[in-house]
Amino acid sequence: MGDKPRQSSCAAALSRRRFLQSTAWTAGAVATGIGSWVIPAPWANAAAPPIKVGIATDLTGAIGYAGNADANVARMLVKDINAAGGVIGRPLELYIEDTASNESVAVPNVQKLIQRDHVDVVLGGITSSMRNAIKDTIVKRGKTLYIYPQLYEGKECESYIYCTGPTPAQQCDEFIPWLIKNGGKRFAFPSANYIWPHVLNAYARKVVEASGGEVVFEEYYPLDQIDYSATVSKIMNEKIDVVFNTVIPPGVGPFFKQLYEAGFSKRGGRLSCVYYDENTLNINEPYEIEGLASCLDYFRAVDKTDPVSARIQAEYEKEFPGKILLAAGSAATGMYRGIKLWAAAVTEAKSVKREEVAAALDHAKISEAPGGPAEMVPGHRHCKMRMYIAVAKGGNYEIEWKSEGLLDPKEC
Repeated sequence: MGDKPRQSSCAAALSRRRFLQSTAWTAGAVATGIGSWVIPAPWANAAAPPIKVGIATDLTGAIGYAGNADANVARMLVKDINAAGGVIGRPLELYIEDTASNESVAVPNVQKLIQRDHVDVVLGGITSSMRNAIKDTIVKRGKTLYIYPQLYEGKECESYIYCTGPTPAQQCDEFIPWLIKNGGKRFAFPSANYIWPHVLNAYARKVVEASGGEVVFEEYYPLDQIDYSATVSKIMNEKIDVVFNTVIPPGVGPFFKQLYEAGFSKRGGRLSCVYYDENTLNINEPYEIEGLASCLDYFRAVDKTDPVSARIQAEYEKEFPGKILLAAGSAATGMYRGIKLWAAAVTEAKSVKREEVAAALDHAKISEAPGGPAEMVPGHRHCKMRMYIAVAKGGNYEIEWKSEGLLDPKEC
């Protein structure tokens, strides 16, 4: 995904205060500066110092709900790994920096992970603009391995950067034909104006046209736009069947509300959005987005038929009760896969040296993760995974389709 609007300093301070007061995330963590946290290794062997894991994510700011979910998953997994004996006989020590939904804040904070903390790997970044802002600090200047966990527009093919979230091929190749069958052939692409929607839409348009559909219009709006009356009128007047949405917060809530009030769903229109998970499902009233379809690597409804996913979700909810959910669109599932795949690679390499871990990570596999197993595609630095299509009904998702096996990312 991509940029989110900036917060004022007052709002950012309030967001940080609310974060500290309302979550259990900081239990066991030690503050080492503004936006800096370390969770020390629970045991240590002088001959085998801790392995340092760096997390760079948005604890505060416009998408703090997503970044906190990612930090929670990292903390849960590191706790589990340490309880099982660590990795190659060494405990993991967790270093977390707040990227604050703001690239100018993020870059110096990520530099701390590299230059001050000397972490062995960095995971994080939610938006594509954040990934692009911090990756050189990690990979080129820092000579450190970087794992990006979020669904995104693809085409990230630099060495030492591994992507563990869904790609356009994984989200569109099955989803768009499903939308045509269960919605109609006339598509609109209302979009936020930044890299993720532009590149994703280019891929999605090809799939729509190859599947017998038509993109009637494709438009881009400022990130903070909240009046979509002209767009809604066009959708209604052009008799659009499917809205393939990439408008993001804060605009997405008003857009969906205005679309509902115009009668789009009442006349049989299908709303779709590939980043919509359980964390974003409550932005609108349930009736305003009834029937919204999404395609992700995990929904909580998967737990009904997948005991592994149910166990992971239950552990998360016990550790972190509240409104910050383990959900796919927030990159939390990609964070889970990223840490587990990296740990498997370190175990195989018997080392934390970048070259050796990268060689093992190139073909790493895990049998358990939210939504199902995962494996890296050798030479491509992207991840095969199972995908699901779900529809919002009464404020929850119901699974409509799942892939038979692990879908190829088709990247790099």
